[in-house]
Amino acid sequence: MSGRLRIPPGVDVPLTPRVRQLIDAAGFRRLTLISQLGLVRLVYPAANHSRHEHSLGVFLAAIEYLDHLAADERFAAAVTAKDAELLLAAALLHDIGHWPFGHPLEDLGLPEIENHETLAAREIASGQVAEVLRNEWRLDPGDVANLVNGNIQGQTHRILRSILSGPIDVDKVDYLMRDSLHAGVPYGQHFDRRRLIGSLCLNEAGDALAITDKGKTAAEMMVFARYVMFSEVYWHHAVRSATAMLQRAFFLLRKKLNLDSLVMLTEQPFIDALIAASRSTSASELIDGIFGPHRRLYKRLAQYSFVEDSELYRQLARRPYGELVGIAERLAVTLSSALGTTVAAHEVLVDAPPTQLEVAFNIQVHFAKQNVYRPLGDISPVVRTLALEQFDNYVKRVRIFVHSRVAMQARKLPDLESRLGETIRR
Repeated sequence: MSGRLRIPPGVDVPLTPRVRQLIDAAGFRRLTLISQLGLVRLVYPAANHSRHEHSLGVFLAAIEYLDHLAADERFAAAVTAKDAELLLAAALLHDIGHWPFGHPLEDLGLPEIENHETLAAREIASGQVAEVLRNEWRLDPGDVANLVNGNIQGQTHRILRSILSGPIDVDKVDYLMRDSLHAGVPYGQHFDRRRLIGSLCLNEAGDALAITDKGKTAAEMMVFARYVMFSEVYWHHAVRSATAMLQRAFFLLRKKLNLDSLVMLTEQPFIDALIAASRSTSASELIDGIFGPHRRLYKRLAQYSFVEDSELYRQLARRPYGELVGIAERLAVTLSSALGTTVAAHEVLVDAPPTQLEVAFNIQVHFAKQNVYRPLGDISPVVRTLALEQFDNYVKRVRIFVHSRVAMQARKLPDLESRLGETIRR
């Protein structure tokens, strides 16, 4: 080992020469200039940590997972030392394909936008990173790319993939804690990471992670941490206002943008490209409200939840983004008529859960004394309620945002709710 790298919250990431060569590669260094949470910092101003920091944290978590699982006979029989190296490389590089504000823009579901895992696989399989993997790690870059991209076959790779992307994967273990730490909220920092990792084992089929019964409470705490982080941070109404503004602006500008070059940019050049493309267009007001000298986020006019307004929620949740734009345009016409003034199409935004669902928290618990495996949801009311009953429906609300000028007038309408509901149902 050639040294250590200190990252929050005061932990050391071990570095070997070959690890250092990967993190010094241009593709990985690029992540220092891409924020982990993007627009969340408009609400939580200290949430400025980078994808680079998070990737190092995931790498450290993978080391901790492997260190514990090495003592598990079934795991040791299925996963060789070279397989473990494959996982470590994939954990370090799993976010190398991320581009600025990638998650919300991928949620648009536009066919011309490739997801970050596909972009990561391409970055890993060619150029400087591929050379380091091949010459220093003695790994096939294609194998690392496939593990990151989820293009896997066989028991061993299914185990590795479950560690990298699954209910209790190394990514979630790091981002819940790290995002919570930097946002300055307690929700994601107290799910007993050490206890959870100390309970890891393989499931009954031997092809994915499970936990022993000693980790049940830690897993429940992780489920609750994830629930609250989505509710209070990732889907905070002001964060979603900014997100909806960015999504609509990008949708309006998409034909003017060079997407192939855009996804390779770091954050400020990406923002600059959006500002330049938006000049003299209706998107300029949206972009300026997010990235301009004065924050001017759209205001929440209506909100529909799965529990309280299930009919309207179902009308809007998980619809293709183009259809949501069409509904927003109809709402602009309705408001124009009701207010007796022109409400521009871009001044009304519909924010709804995207078509792709979050990963369900479905994991087995091993009771060693009886040598039986039971789904965690069967023995935990917390998990059954918060993670298996479709997580997205309870933390992701449908919201209608409008320009502040429109909000001030529209909120005075006595029949606002009925007008909105009738327009949405058309």
